[in-house]
Amino acid sequence: QVRLVESGGGLVQAGGSLRLSCAASGRTFSSYAMGWVRQAPGKVREFVATTRGSGVNTYYADSVKGRFTISRDNAKNTVYLQMNSLKPEDTAVYYCAAKTTMLVVTIAREYDYWGQGTQVTVSS
Repeated sequence: QVRLVESGGGLVQAGGSLRLSCAASGRTFSSYAMGWVRQAPGKVREFVATTRGSGVNTYYADSVKGRFTISRDNAKNTVYLQMNSLKPEDTAVYYCAAKTTMLVVTIAREYDYWGQGTQVTVSS
C-alpha cells in the first residue's frame, strides 16, 4: 500500500549535518503520519521524530529536539529529516515509517509501514 525508500545516510564527524530523505509511493501520501525511527546495533528501535499528514505539527524525541527537524513535501511524496549538531550517539540505522492516522505517532511499534533504513554514522 505504501513503499518507503530512505536515502541520505553516511559518515559524518561530530557536529556535522546530514539530511535524510524518504520517498514514498502511494496516492494518499498526505493522509499518512510520517516518522523517523532509529536503531543502533543491539538496541531497540527508538522513536526520533514524526509529523502529521499536514506537516503542520511535529514532535521530537528529547534526545534530538533542537537539533533535528522533520518536514514533508506532500507534492513530492517525500519526508525529510534534517540532522544538525550530530553526536556519536546518533549513530544508528534510520528508518522512515508511516501510519495512516491524522495524529502524530511517537511510539515506534505503532507504525505500519517501514523503509529499509539508511545508515548514519557519526565519528567523534
